[in-house]
Amino acid sequence: MVFGFARVVVIAATWAIAVALPAVAQFETRASFPIGGDAGPNSLVVGDFNRDGILDVAEFSFVPAGSVEILLGNGNGTFRLGATYALAGSPFYDATASLRHNGILDLVIAGGNMDDVYVMLGNGDGTFQTPVPYPTTASPLVVGVGKFTRGGNLDLLALEGTSAGGIVCDCIEVLPGNGDGSFGAPITTPVPYNIKGFAISAGDFNNDGKLDVAVAGGFGISSQVDILLGNGDGTFTADGYYDVGESPQSIATGYFTHDKTKLDLAVGNEAGSSLSVLLGNGDGTFQPSVYYDTETPTWIIAEDLDGDGNVDLAASNAGLAGFLHEFPPGVSVFKGNGDGTFQAGAFYFAGRGFDGTYVAAGDFNGDHKPDLVDVNSDGQAVITLLNTGVASFSPTTPLSFKAQAVGTTSSPQAVTLTNTGAAELKIQAIKASAGFSVTSTCGAGVAPGAACTITATFSPTKQGAVQGAISISDNASSKPQVIELTGNGS
Repeated sequence: MVFGFARVVVIAATWAIAVALPAVAQFETRASFPIGGDAGPNSLVVGDFNRDGILDVAEFSFVPAGSVEILLGNGNGTFRLGATYALAGSPFYDATASLRHNGILDLVIAGGNMDDVYVMLGNGDGTFQTPVPYPTTASPLVVGVGKFTRGGNLDLLALEGTSAGGIVCDCIEVLPGNGDGSFGAPITTPVPYNIKGFAISAGDFNNDGKLDVAVAGGFGISSQVDILLGNGDGTFTADGYYDVGESPQSIATGYFTHDKTKLDLAVGNEAGSSLSVLLGNGDGTFQPSVYYDTETPTWIIAEDLDGDGNVDLAASNAGLAGFLHEFPPGVSVFKGNGDGTFQAGAFYFAGRGFDGTYVAAGDFNGDHKPDLVDVNSDGQAVITLLNTGVASFSPTTPLSFKAQAVGTTSSPQAVTLTNTGAAELKIQAIKASAGFSVTSTCGAGVAPGAACTITATFSPTKQGAVQGAISISDNASSKPQVIELTGNGS
C-alpha cells in the first residue's frame, strides 16, 4: 500500500483502455506460478522491479519460514523465478515504493512475529539488498507507505498488535523517512474505540492536505472501522467509527462516485462474507455501511477494471469447506455504477483447495487492460487472471491431456468461447503451438451473446512433458487471448 496526499497511490501501470467493443471486464485464469517447497504464500506486491517495462511480482511467504520470491514478468501474464530472500520474521503484508526518489522500487515488509518493519532497497535490476529491520513497538500486521509528516519524504505506516515479548500496543506507528531509504524512530497513536486492528488504509478523508487513516477491526462481537484524522506530524486524532461486517480483514479507498472531493471506503469482512461500502462526506465522516455479499473475502482492491471511468471492486475469496456447503477459492469482481453503488459480484475461480488470500491488479500482458493476480496459499501458487474483455472462456483452467503415446493423437478437448459484449467479436486467427492442433466453429466473428467451440488435440513427437497454448487474435484485446495446454508424451 502506497499512500499519497490526495488518495491511495498504487505503484502500477496507468490504464488506457482502447478497444472496439464496449467496456467489459472478463477475467480468466491463464497462468499459475508454483511456489516451491513447503512455503505458504500469503500476499504480494506488483511493480517493474527490473525496469524493463514489464510488471513483476514480489511474493511473500510466512511458513515454514519468512521469505520473499521475485517473479519476473514475461509480458504475457506468465512469470519466471528471480531471486529469493530469507526473512527473520514471518511477513503477512507488504508495500512497494521508490523510497529514495530515484525511480527504483524498494520493498517494505511487515515483520509478522518480529517487532520490526523490514526495508529491502532495490538495485533496479530485479534484485534487492539485504533486509534492514527498523524497530517498532509491537509486531506489525500491515504496512503502508505515504507522506504522513511534513518532511517531504515517504514515511512508513504500520498497524501493530502484540509484541514478540507480549507487550500489547494495538496502535498505528509512523516511521519518518529520511529520503535515503532509512527511517527514524516510530511515532505512536493508539487505535481508538476499544478494538483490535486487523486492516488499515489511508487517504485524505477531510480534504485538508494531510493523510488520514482508517483502521478496521473488532473486539468481541463488535466489528467497526475507526477514522483517525492526520495532524501532519505523524500523529492522528480519533474522529468516530462505523459498523462493518464480522472480522474485517482489508480496506480499500477510492472515489466510488464522480465527486473527487469525497473519498470512499470498501471493507472486506471475511467471517461476515460481505463487503461494506461507506461513502465519504468529504469532511472526514462517512455514511453507514451498505453490504454486498461475497464468500470469505480476504483482500479487497478498488480499480477501474473495465475502463468505463467508474471504480470497480475486486475481492479475493478464501473459499470455504464444510459439511453442508463448499465454496472454492477465487476472485469476485463488483462492477461500479459510478454513483457509489455496485453490481452483484461476478466470481472467477482461481486455484485449488481453500485459501485464496490476496489479490492485486496490473497490466501483465501489455494490452492496456488491468489484469489480476491472486495468491492461492493452499495451492501454493500465484495465479494470473487475464482481462479478456468480452471474450469469456469455459473452462477457465488450462486443458490438460493425459499421457499420450508418441506419434498418436489424443481425444479432443474443447473450450467454449462466449461473446459477452454488445458488438460482434471479430476473430483474426486461432493458432496452436507445436505438439497440439486446434479447430474451431468460431469463424470470422462471434455475434453478441453467441458462443463457439475451440477444440484441441495433443500429438506428442517425443517423450516427456509438453507445454503449449492456443493463441486467439481478436478485437477484444490488442494482444492474443491464450488457452494454456499441457500434455505428456509416453
